[in-house]
Amino acid sequence: MKEVERIIRVDHAGELGAISICRAQRMVARVFYKDIVSDLDDILVDEQQHFLLFDAWLKRNNVRPCYALWAWSSGGFVLGLITAVLGRKAIWVCTHAVETVVLHHLEQQLLYLKERDQSAYHAVLSIKNDEEQHQQTGFLKGSSDGLYSPIRYVVGNATKFAIWLSSKL
Repeated sequence: MKEVERIIRVDHAGELGAISICRAQRMVARVFYKDIVSDLDDILVDEQQHFLLFDAWLKRNNVRPCYALWAWSSGGFVLGLITAVLGRKAIWVCTHAVETVVLHHLEQQLLYLKERDQSAYHAVLSIKNDEEQHQQTGFLKGSSDGLYSPIRYVVGNATKFAIWLSSKL
C-alpha cells in the first residue's frame, strides 16, 4: 500500500506543478498572446480538476500529501514564466515536453496499479485522456525545429527530476 500512496502523492504534487505552470503562462499570455489564453484556460481547468481528484483520494485514504508541494508550485510557476517569456511556441513546447514525461510515468503507474488498487488505478486512468489531449495540443502548436530542442530537453528533464524528488518526499 505504501507504493500506491506514493504514486497518488506524486501525481497530486505534479498536478499542482501543472497548475502553476499554466497560471504563469496564462499571466504572460493575457498581455502578449491573447489568442492562446482560452487554450490555456482549458488546460488549467483540467489540471485543477486532476488536482482535486487526487486531493480527494489522499484525504479519503488518510494519506499525507508530498512534502515538496511548495517546490512543485514555485518551480512550476518559474518554469511557466520562463517558457512564456520565450514565446507562444515555447509555451506549447513546454506543454508537450511535460505531458510526454507525464504520460510515460502514468503508463508505468497504471501497469503497477491495475492488479493492486482499483481506486488508485481508476483515479490515474481518469486523467490520462486529458493529458494526451494536452500533449497533442503542445505538439500541434509548438515547433518541431531545432531551435526549441533545448527547451524540450530542459523541461523534460526538470519534470523527470521533480517526479523522482517527490517520490522520495
